[in-house]
Amino acid sequence: MDNLKEDLKKQIIEQLNLEDITPADIADDALLFNDSGLGLDSIDALELIVLLEKYHGIQVTNPDEGKDAFKTINTMAAYVQKRKG
Repeated sequence: MDNLKEDLKKQIIEQLNLEDITPADIADDALLFNDSGLGLDSIDALELIVLLEKYHGIQVTNPDEGKDAFKTINTMAAYVQKRKG
């Protein structure tokens, strides 16, 4: 699961063009859509949906499911594992 979390961090940085951020800067339990976390917005959420489909072959069709999945790196990794499982 640690490799998946590291991959997700790299993919988020690449997909969202976060130039001044490294994977080490993103805590596994930091909120992604919060000013104290990455401070992502609704446009970024769409990019995360594209990211999951592009890298993991997962389509997010339920908005509520996506909301829960995109809280933190931990929740994203658990979502990917559950959907691929």
